[in-house]
Amino acid sequence: MITRTKVALAAALLCGAAAAQAQQVKLMTGPQGGSWYPLGGAIANIADKAGVKVQVLPGAGIANVKAVESGKADLGFGNSISTVDGVAGRAPFESKAKNVCNVASLYPQYFQVVANADSGIRSLGDLKGKPAAFQPKGNTAEFISQQALEVYGLKPSDLARVSYVSYTDAVSLMKDNNAQVFTLGTTVPASAIMDLASARDIKLIAIPDDKFQAMRKLNPGYTKLVIPAGSYPKQTADVQTIGYATHVIARCDLDADVVYKVLKGMVDNKASLTAVASAMAGATPKMMAEDIGVPMHKGALRYYKEVGAL
Repeated sequence: MITRTKVALAAALLCGAAAAQAQQVKLMTGPQGGSWYPLGGAIANIADKAGVKVQVLPGAGIANVKAVESGKADLGFGNSISTVDGVAGRAPFESKAKNVCNVASLYPQYFQVVANADSGIRSLGDLKGKPAAFQPKGNTAEFISQQALEVYGLKPSDLARVSYVSYTDAVSLMKDNNAQVFTLGTTVPASAIMDLASARDIKLIAIPDDKFQAMRKLNPGYTKLVIPAGSYPKQTADVQTIGYATHVIARCDLDADVVYKVLKGMVDNKASLTAVASAMAGATPKMMAEDIGVPMHKGALRYYKEVGAL
């Protein structure tokens, strides 16, 4: 005989199962060899303690925005410049991203251009007729590479060959002289560049002031950054480049409690994240809550107001 108690218990179990299902989310990160993928793993470990199961998947800045917008991912790492382009519906996005919200700004990303020291390449303008390795299509740094060439009056087809590959494959191409330069967007020092520098001499290519200003006309979100001398072997001088912010995005319609728990866990366990990406050391709730031109998720908004960051 089915009693009211049994019915109530069954209903409670069903609700519990539904709630558990809602706590399982997909987090899009970045390519292996960069800082995003291991950082995503650290966030997953933190979220697990808060009752949120996170599946970590490789991705890229532009692709992650598209995945979150389409519902193929719940959370993702993004780059401020490309996420703003997505929300506005500017190229390389076909339409406005209306379901992408900001969760937290984390740290600055450096656009880095690395050449083999014996390549004769002193600026991006010297790339004409040379082989290069860019990140795969859909990656923010790949799009930045196109814009960087543009301000020098070049396009990818002007190069001898462009390989759109992972950091690891780019390093292999450089070691074998099948590429003379490769570009990436990540923290300093980048493990991929350190790997290359352990095998051969390298040269970092600067983005001078006039080209920086030209790139800001293409996207006002670019900021000026400096790669300090000594960041890489035999780097004896500061190298000026461009930068942007790494941040975490989420579906705007993702459960606010999930976003709140993940964000709170990140702040409470910042030391674990800093152990993976040292750039996280400077992250504070106030900095994480800065307006970057992307709507703030309601779960994040709740947390920042709670801790007095907003």
